[in-house]
Amino acid sequence: MTRKLLLITFCSLFTFLTAQASDQQKVSSKIQHVVVFLNGAQVTRNASVSIPAGNSVVSFGGISPDIDMQSLQIKSGGDFTILSVNHEFDYLNKQVQQKHVEELLAQQKLIRDKIDLQSNALNVYTEEQNMLLKNQTVSGQNANLDVLRLKQALDFQTLRLTEIKKKEQSVNDEIALLNKQLQQYNKQIAEVNKGGAKPTSNILVTVSAKAASQSAFTFTYVVKNASWYPTYDIRAKNINSPIQVAYKANVAQQCGEDWNNIKLTLSTGNPSVNGSKPELTPNYLNMGMMYADKAASITNVTGRVCDEQGQGLPGVAIKIKGSSIGTVADQSGFYSVQIPQGGQQVLVYSFIGYQAQELPVNSTIINTFLTPAINQLNEVAVVGYGTEAKRDVIAQSLSGRVGGVYIRGANLLQTTPVLVQQNENQTNVEFNIDNPYSIPSDGKQYLVEINQVSIPADYEYFTAPKLSTDVFLTAKLANWNQYSFLSGEANLFFEGTFIGKSLLDTRSTADTLNLSLGVDKSIIVTRELQTKVTERQSLLGSNKKETRDWLITVKNRKSQPVNLLVQDQVPVSQNSSIEVETQNLSGGKTDANTGLVSWNVNLNPQNDKKLNLKYQVKYPKSQSVIVQ
Repeated sequence: MTRKLLLITFCSLFTFLTAQASDQQKVSSKIQHVVVFLNGAQVTRNASVSIPAGNSVVSFGGISPDIDMQSLQIKSGGDFTILSVNHEFDYLNKQVQQKHVEELLAQQKLIRDKIDLQSNALNVYTEEQNMLLKNQTVSGQNANLDVLRLKQALDFQTLRLTEIKKKEQSVNDEIALLNKQLQQYNKQIAEVNKGGAKPTSNILVTVSAKAASQSAFTFTYVVKNASWYPTYDIRAKNINSPIQVAYKANVAQQCGEDWNNIKLTLSTGNPSVNGSKPELTPNYLNMGMMYADKAASITNVTGRVCDEQGQGLPGVAIKIKGSSIGTVADQSGFYSVQIPQGGQQVLVYSFIGYQAQELPVNSTIINTFLTPAINQLNEVAVVGYGTEAKRDVIAQSLSGRVGGVYIRGANLLQTTPVLVQQNENQTNVEFNIDNPYSIPSDGKQYLVEINQVSIPADYEYFTAPKLSTDVFLTAKLANWNQYSFLSGEANLFFEGTFIGKSLLDTRSTADTLNLSLGVDKSIIVTRELQTKVTERQSLLGSNKKETRDWLITVKNRKSQPVNLLVQDQVPVSQNSSIEVETQNLSGGKTDANTGLVSWNVNLNPQNDKKLNLKYQVKYPKSQSVIVQ
């Protein structure tokens, strides 16, 4: 009786589950629009659904497993009611491996076909060699042996065998090279397959309808593992021309769904940032408080990113945490990134198939290595290189990609600019790209052009010889706020030549933006100490005097006049017992609060100018004061 009851219960449960499964309608949806934030992205999908009468479940499959369910919004039109919305992982319908795997397999087959052709050629040479060797025996019964003909036959045989041996050697070398390339592809494919494939997810919408109808569904959700950061190409033809600025975005995503031919919008918003306003707490003072020494200012960090075996990782994304500044490692894993001033900065290293890493900026050289991430799809292909590292084996077969960055709408000369509509909202700015884009879920950087602008600039040369005798060309841009620039690295081009990198720091509230366009070696600056005198007064005196006399020399070796801003400084006393007397400034202007001395120098070609900076410091001889 009990077994019969269990059988009836099981059959009822199976019937219920079968009926429930049959009521679930699987519907495919298409991504129409993606808004990429500085961290994260909002995806919009559309689908057409046939709603039956009664209660039913609509299952939208192929969705990213990394969605934030709190951000899910569903819109639809029709005479029905949405009862509930659920989310589930779909382990039976895993993500299809990226197209790069197919590229790898196709290249692998081409190499195998080449090996087969070379092996066949080698067999032909071997058969010809065997045939020549079989015909080398001369019959001893031939009494009338023609010595001349024999010599001709032996010469021909020797010549032909030599040619065959050379061809065999060439073919063997070619086969060895092809086998080496084949091993690289085998390793690359093994790396890809080792990670496996992630599950997708489904969005289940339960609806109740009085009658059957056809309805269009639109739903949006936010995904992680997507971001963009800006880079700039700043070009100056000469010091009499406006500045040309190409504003570009590096877009990457690894959220588990490919964005194919979609409408793309770049937003300066960052939904991952805490939206709560800060609260001030009391600043209590007490005796015995001390100031901590400030760390030395770091403006640039270089280094190398390697894997666990010590091989350089090309294409690693390096970003400054909490900012829009970033870069990408080159083919050997080396990188260089500009560091903004203010606060302790943190570098974030991320790469597909590897665990992200965060390191504080406490040195100008930071080398690190990344460890493989568990249950993550490893990198499929790295582009733009021809070395023997395991991630660059398809480098030469893919074009238009450099340094791990896929170029789409890049700042190429004589090309039609990408059409971009800029919308300024209350809390962010959006750049709507008119051209459709495809961003696969491979974690690589895709370069998207945002804007190209020509901005009038006032050029000026600058030097602070106390810190560095280099002379920097600077450009002042007025009304720059209208272009909605974000802080980011800038590639500098002057007079058609790449001169290095700089940082476009947009945190200033001023209407004029100062850009540093690099060092000009045609202007020479020296700073030499002429006099260093320490005077001690008589035994009855209580003070000591120290004098410093600096000579600054600037020379213009250019063929055109230049306007040069020279800055130095005199000490500033913060104690009434320490007195600073300025004795000679060569007409320089002084800021009494900071001690900053400025000279505006106009130099004609091949001319020079000398500037004196002389001051005296008086302080109690019982005290120790460092006078520079």
